[in-house]
Amino acid sequence: MTVQIENEFLIATIAEDGAELISLKSKKNNIEYIWQGDPAFWGRHAPVLFPVVGRLKDDQYTYQNQTYPMSQHGFARDSLFNVIEHGTELVSLSLKSNKETKKVYPFDFELILSYLLEEDNLVVRYQVENTGASDMYFSIGGHPAFNVPLESGLTFDDYYLSFAPKKSRTQIPLAGPFADFDHKTLGQTNTSLDIRRELFKEDAIIFETKGANAFTIETDEGAHSISLSYTDMPYVGIWSPYPQEAPFVCIEPWCGIADEVNATGNLVDKKGINTLAASDIFKTQYTLTVK
Repeated sequence: MTVQIENEFLIATIAEDGAELISLKSKKNNIEYIWQGDPAFWGRHAPVLFPVVGRLKDDQYTYQNQTYPMSQHGFARDSLFNVIEHGTELVSLSLKSNKETKKVYPFDFELILSYLLEEDNLVVRYQVENTGASDMYFSIGGHPAFNVPLESGLTFDDYYLSFAPKKSRTQIPLAGPFADFDHKTLGQTNTSLDIRRELFKEDAIIFETKGANAFTIETDEGAHSISLSYTDMPYVGIWSPYPQEAPFVCIEPWCGIADEVNATGNLVDKKGINTLAASDIFKTQYTLTVK
């Protein structure tokens, strides 16, 4: 099942499976901005990453001396959400802890995803509530994939990624699927970055982000672009599958990151983990702006 919201500028379609954004289409130019999930390259569109971001060592973690299995990016993207609010320009979907989630994640929670249209913008809101009696540990993030090229007659290589503000950011390399903080460098995000297949030879490009940030996929050969912006998410990943010539690029805002190379596996000690006290609520969001 899917639900739609729309205004005079945009139509957004969200699947109840995974609360995943599967379409963002302009009414002005009929451009589809979201990758349509061709399984020949990657069968998803914009999955929600919860309660982990990235890969865990041995696909498991420990908490209070017990080991739990957890696949890459967590279980929310494969879970059925319930629509709890649906208006013309807003929809909210909820996932609550249950018998199945408790097998891999021993916390009581409610995760709410909200999508709100504001002119040429789609605001994606994350809300995590700790409904249990003790501290909860989690990561959360987005994985939206955008069509590249956005216009007929253009190619993947016609596009580049621009950064705002234009400043250098710490870049975190990957060693296999794991974050290698011991070899982090200074990424040259004070200039635009040409989008080329070779960028993704080592998987995602990851930057630390502080404060307000915006990342735009654009071209000098056409008029259309898409931007992703936020103010309070500490990491971003840029990814396209390599060496396949997939016609999309992901911009992934994260509150969390894959296990470090030397991670202990203890969830409480995990790099980038968020701690939420009993009855507290965590909120964050990002915005997609189309042109």
